[in-house]
Amino acid sequence: MTILHIDSSILGGYSVSRSLSADIVARQQTLHPGSKIIYRDLVVDDALHLSDRHMAVFQGGAVTDPALGADLAAGGAYIDELFAADTIVIGAPMYNFSVPSQLKAWIDRVCVAGRTFQYGANGAEGLLPKGKKVFIASTRGGVYTGDSPTALLEHHETYLKGVLGFIGLTDVTIVRAEGLNLGDESKAAAIAKAKAEIALLAA
Repeated sequence: MTILHIDSSILGGYSVSRSLSADIVARQQTLHPGSKIIYRDLVVDDALHLSDRHMAVFQGGAVTDPALGADLAAGGAYIDELFAADTIVIGAPMYNFSVPSQLKAWIDRVCVAGRTFQYGANGAEGLLPKGKKVFIASTRGGVYTGDSPTALLEHHETYLKGVLGFIGLTDVTIVRAEGLNLGDESKAAAIAKAKAEIALLAA
């Protein structure tokens, strides 16, 4: 069993998503003793944003910049890690109604035609093997579920589920803690609820 653990919060030790993603990984290790962990901290190990230089190489151009070459190699490693993993755990806080730019940069590097998806007669088809599980530790300062007036601004979990499904990752479980900026009581209750859900996760 191989677990790919990805964090994207810029808050370091103050991050709730990092705490919850670590708890999910620990729970998976309990359920699957001896699991191998691949860890990616996308704040420390951040990918470059896609650029015209990337596109030139994708179209067959030469790699003349060592930094670009290293970044392209890192992008290839991201994809290899996805294929190698049986379970993927993603710490994903909401920033400005969507995912952190660090996580978006990772997504841009793993959504590659011919590697993780392809277009056929029936449209897009994800190329990652079936059976992989994804757990998302979702954290939000406000409330974006149910009949919340801000629900229309939620481009966070819906985006993640959509883009992961696009490349073939359809078994997605979301562990959510929202309302974290609505006072200490709301924050404590949201975290406790999320941790209780993690403790009940099945194999």
